[in-house]
Amino acid sequence: MTIPRSRPFGQNYAFVVVAVVFLALLVSAGMRATPGVLMLPLGRAFGWSRDSISTAAAVGILLYGLVGPFAAALMQRFGIRRVLLGALSMMALAAAGSAAMTRPWQLLLSWGVLSGTGTGCVAVVLGATVVGRWFSSHRGLMMGLLTASTATGTLIFLPGLAAIAEYAGWHTVVLTIAACCAALVPLVLWLLPERPADIGLTRYGAGPDEPADAGAPGGNLLALTLGTLRRASRRGAFWYLFATFFVCGFTTNGLIGTHFIALCGDHGIPEVRAAGLLAMMGIFDLFGTTASGWLTDRVDPRKLLFAYYGLRGLSLIYLPYSDFSLYSLSLFGVFYGLDWIATVPPTLRLTTDAFGERDAPVVFGWVVAGHQVGAAVAAFMAGVLRVQLGSYLAPFVIAGATGVVAAFLALRIRRRHDGAPLIPVVEAA
Repeated sequence: MTIPRSRPFGQNYAFVVVAVVFLALLVSAGMRATPGVLMLPLGRAFGWSRDSISTAAAVGILLYGLVGPFAAALMQRFGIRRVLLGALSMMALAAAGSAAMTRPWQLLLSWGVLSGTGTGCVAVVLGATVVGRWFSSHRGLMMGLLTASTATGTLIFLPGLAAIAEYAGWHTVVLTIAACCAALVPLVLWLLPERPADIGLTRYGAGPDEPADAGAPGGNLLALTLGTLRRASRRGAFWYLFATFFVCGFTTNGLIGTHFIALCGDHGIPEVRAAGLLAMMGIFDLFGTTASGWLTDRVDPRKLLFAYYGLRGLSLIYLPYSDFSLYSLSLFGVFYGLDWIATVPPTLRLTTDAFGERDAPVVFGWVVAGHQVGAAVAAFMAGVLRVQLGSYLAPFVIAGATGVVAAFLALRIRRRHDGAPLIPVVEAA
């Protein structure tokens, strides 16, 4: 039973909720970025090859995406706070336990299975659910801010973790991540109400006649989630959204997020400096994604995605042919940073337009699953091709070509929602 408790700031308390969720997403992003920092140190410590370490990273990325739609359904059924607390606890235990690993299967378990499952609950679907529940206006901007937490997580964690790995060893890296996850648990307990009505509020920007939140989905949770996928998959818009977001993951988390430091190492660039370049991307992505959210409230999201994917694809094809000088890498970092996950706000908007507000969180969870399938494929493929061919040229050219294809697919997404709800609703007694 939820006991209503008043909070300060009135309707503006929604921004406190956003701040707490921003911090959770930030730490989750830091945890997802950690395998890229650990790749070279673990190779030196245990003699593990890049493709074996990439396999663990790929499993984590894949599970991160596949858990998303189930996490969205869990949040609707059991509450955002319970799911978030369980996920943060799992992430802390996985990171802390990995400090004792000595075998590749232990890496797969901690940084593949457990990390992927935990971070899959603290992901974009969390932001989408919170924005839908707490905001009636400015949703694009709020989603842009929450999405930018990934950039900020990269900005804060990557350089620091790379420096820790170089000067204090990889054990300290994983324990640092565990401590950050554990520190968020009391913050979530204290500051995150389940919904505005629990503290006597309505959604931010809601009009006087706006209805309250809809009831929770009914039926078996597994059947609900998979049934939503089955019904959504009958619409062409779902497959265009899934395909374009597959490319988004393929070209960001999977390729750049996992292999950029190793790519720079192949060209004689130290790990800390390479991590600094990723952090620079994070700085510009913070602005790029927030601006994308603002634009999504004003411009056709399909046109935004066309520009984002097309420019991203061209930049990936350019990178392996550059001279890897400070100028060329800085140019790539600024350009790619602005575009990194600017695709999220317009993709969420298109999902909501196509499937309606009630169904959007679970449908978007499946779209995000496509993002992480793409990321997992890229993480594994790039590692294997690097071992087989001795360079990263082929993976980057392939990824660039997929970006150009995604740009044209985005223009074919239909926006109008004209169907019945995909998820049944439990009527209030």
